[in-house]
Amino acid sequence: MEQSGVAFGTSGARGLVTAMTDAVCFAYTVGYLRHLAALGEFAPGAPVAVAGDLRPSTPRILRACVAAIRHMGGEPVFCGYVPTPALCLHAFARGCPSLMVTGSHIPADRNGIKFNRARGEFMKSDEAAMRTLDVALPEGWFDADGALIAAGTLPEPTDVVPVYVARYRAFFGPDALSGLRLGVYQHSAVGRDVLMLVVEALGGTAVPLGRADSFIPVDTEAVRAEDAALAREWAATGGLDAILTTDGDSDRPLLADAHGNWLRGDVLGILAARFLGAAAVATPVSSNTALEKSGFAQEVRRTRIGSPFVVSAMTEAAEAGITPSVGYEANGGFLLATDIAQGDRVLHALPTRDAVLPMLCALVLARRQNTDLAGLVATLPPRFTLSDRLMNMPTAQSQAEIEKLARHPAEGARALGFIHQPEDLAHVDQTDGLRMTFANGEVIHLRPSGNAPELRIYVEADTPERAAALLKTGFDAVSVWKTR
Repeated sequence: MEQSGVAFGTSGARGLVTAMTDAVCFAYTVGYLRHLAALGEFAPGAPVAVAGDLRPSTPRILRACVAAIRHMGGEPVFCGYVPTPALCLHAFARGCPSLMVTGSHIPADRNGIKFNRARGEFMKSDEAAMRTLDVALPEGWFDADGALIAAGTLPEPTDVVPVYVARYRAFFGPDALSGLRLGVYQHSAVGRDVLMLVVEALGGTAVPLGRADSFIPVDTEAVRAEDAALAREWAATGGLDAILTTDGDSDRPLLADAHGNWLRGDVLGILAARFLGAAAVATPVSSNTALEKSGFAQEVRRTRIGSPFVVSAMTEAAEAGITPSVGYEANGGFLLATDIAQGDRVLHALPTRDAVLPMLCALVLARRQNTDLAGLVATLPPRFTLSDRLMNMPTAQSQAEIEKLARHPAEGARALGFIHQPEDLAHVDQTDGLRMTFANGEVIHLRPSGNAPELRIYVEADTPERAAALLKTGFDAVSVWKTR
């Protein structure tokens, strides 16, 4: 971890592809399985499910992980190139460990390994325990560059897609989307064909759009300008009721209305939680505060950014008897801590990010209320969030600048042009990064990314126009940090 440059982020081990050598990925996997063995969740002969996204580097990394599983005496079960939640659904149901080779939304020159426990996500406590392990690589297995000398092959794939699709058909019904013409922006998402199958299984007409042969880093939280333009173009010419897509490993959704406007993930999360009748909702501190203003949830728990923190908070709520308990992130990934029952239909818990569920919830809720997605969003309290990222900003530099700002936040916010007078700063929250709430209710939140050398900028305001202006102010102000 210290020497390779491949470190734990908010979603597993991440790093440059050049740093993620076979030896590094092998060592990570051995350490992971040794940790699970200490917990009684792995032993020689036990299955370990694996899958990957569509990055060019993924097959090689998968082979290194499979080699490590075999070295530890495990039985690798290759689930193919499928969405992360499809892998988890299969593995959790069988009580076996699983790992997903994916870099999610980050560029193709980077990749990662997302580890899971036998029945849930890898938590921060698991990461801390894994860090204490010393792993010795087997002699003669790797060349001087860390490449496996005999890489071996992946097992024949186990098809986990039918069960994943059936999960939604059984809960929503075969006619839930009948009459809807839905565009599926495919790009390079690993779940691009699975999403088509889900739409059709629920009676909708799926229209494939924008399929790509090379990897495209679609970020559901910081939507690229080209993706915004594509959605407007398709909406103007395609006669579509909505457009659906996901990030690279298809655990985070992005849903556009009939006008081609992408819904924010934290807005989608509110709609899904409301549709499912959630009593407890866990979500990061960066998510839209329209959740609290909506007033449907008995309890809201705000967390640090990252699914392990959301999982922990929603699990605590469930254990306290506040059910149904759900969680979501600002990127749209939705998690179920408890089963959801509607009539005689039950959607079983899946405590990992899912992209499909929140999009279906929003589409079905809009139909039930005799409106479209734009009309449904209009029923929420008027709070608008936006985010962007300052790329190629070293994490250590971001942390240093934020720590400096946190020491004197009012003066710093004034110097950056966020406020005119120190008293205009109403509240500071350091749950994750530095979140500043101003006297007029507007918010600027600065945080180093946990997955890449990027500085994340989040804003919230009462109108889309003010949110856009605030984001530009925040981005322009912190951009000067790169020149110091």
